[in-house]
Amino acid sequence: MTRLVLVGPPGAGKGTQAVALSQRLSIPHISTGDLFRAHVAEQTPLGEEAKRYLDSGELVPDSVTNEMVRERLAESDTKAGFLLDGFPRNTKQADVLGEILAEADGRLDAVIQLDVPEDVLVERLLGRGRTDDTEEVIRRRQQVYQSETAPLLDYYRDILVKVDGVGEVDEVSSRIVNALDAHA
Repeated sequence: MTRLVLVGPPGAGKGTQAVALSQRLSIPHISTGDLFRAHVAEQTPLGEEAKRYLDSGELVPDSVTNEMVRERLAESDTKAGFLLDGFPRNTKQADVLGEILAEADGRLDAVIQLDVPEDVLVERLLGRGRTDDTEEVIRRRQQVYQSETAPLLDYYRDILVKVDGVGEVDEVSSRIVNALDAHA
């Protein structure tokens, strides 16, 4: 059983690595962004609530996000494990995740931190060519990530696996798998 969380700053390649690892480890990739989109599209009560925040450009509250994750982790395809991407985003969400897993007599196996220097992140994000991706906005997002996520890295220090996130997709995926094997 493999229960993982993938963390890293915007531009670190979390989404790309999550898809590759999900296939490689045969576990579902669970992204909060995908959960939001699915709930909104299906017009579930949680989706309606999330949509109100998303439409006004605000963050979806932890209570809504936590409940979406709780429901998703209760689905049968997560029994053999899962890879969470974008959750938990803070220590309060990490507490809730711990409670969800404890209710199922489980726990996280590892938290993978994709480590990428800020200048490389800025270069990658500027290279996407999105109009809202100015260097100033990108650097601000990096600061927000650091302030929100630094406490999370400390929270998970006993199961944190830091991996160099610079390189080709397959190369980084192999580093992650090797680091997980060494961690196990």
